[in-house]
Amino acid sequence: MPIWAVRTTLGREASVMEGIAQAARKFSHPIFSLLLPKEVKGYVLIEAESMGTIRAAIRGVNHARGIVEKPVGMKEVEHFLEAKPAEIKMKKGDTVEMVSDPFRGEKAKIIRVDPTKREVTVEMAEAAIPIPMTVPIEAVRLIKSSDE
Repeated sequence: MPIWAVRTTLGREASVMEGIAQAARKFSHPIFSLLLPKEVKGYVLIEAESMGTIRAAIRGVNHARGIVEKPVGMKEVEHFLEAKPAEIKMKKGDTVEMVSDPFRGEKAKIIRVDPTKREVTVEMAEAAIPIPMTVPIEAVRLIKSSDE
């Protein structure tokens, strides 16, 4: 099946994708998959039988700006589909700094790491009463490893 690129308003890619998915379900358009890579801004990739199917699906979808006339090759999309295992280098006992609100800049100690959910449970270092908090691993930055 060919893969087509639909131009969207920047920052509205997810809403366009959802609108296309709703139209495909409601009107039984033969759309096989939708892809929204983080690296590609302003486009949603759609696998469908023909460009006419996509034209019908995007009709009335807000922020959908048009279809790129030439289908996208599988070689160009393949690297978006590969799972990249993200290595978690943090472990129990490490000292971290919170990098997201509301605790930005505070230091904490890791008491548990959940690699499947990509979350860490931390206790704030300067808190009078240490209360465990579970936060996404992207919300902390390693300052000092427990090995040191």
